[in-house]
Amino acid sequence: MSDFVIKKIGEFADELLPSMGLELVEVQFRREQHGLVLRIFIDGPDGVNLDHCSMVSRELGDYLDVEDLIEHQYHLEVSSPGLERKLSRLKDFERFHGRKAKIKMHLPIDGEKTFIGVISRVDGESIFLEMEGGKELEFTFDMVSVARLAI
Repeated sequence: MSDFVIKKIGEFADELLPSMGLELVEVQFRREQHGLVLRIFIDGPDGVNLDHCSMVSRELGDYLDVEDLIEHQYHLEVSSPGLERKLSRLKDFERFHGRKAKIKMHLPIDGEKTFIGVISRVDGESIFLEMEGGKELEFTFDMVSVARLAI
């Protein structure tokens, strides 16, 4: 059920957000201590503010009321992905080139699975991470388990 809700809301948000100058970062739908939580993370070229979150929350709330996708009571939260936002697509690496990131790989590279460095460039399918000491790591997006901006 939650995968269906995440997919439908993702599709709706992918249509809605560009007209607002925003993009969908992630949709989460899960049970937490105080009940079911539907959490939507949005971002924009200059970040997001409370007005953006309120606008998106109203639009999503209306959509959810009409579509009646969720049978049980839930909490809707719309927010910024934060300073350590997830890098969930190749285009995220392109957008944030020059920024510091923490990358965890599915499989080790030279015995290591976690790397921290600056995203120096994206060339086709290859991502390049410049690490401390000037060493450059090349990898592809499908090798990445989890990636986040780092501060």
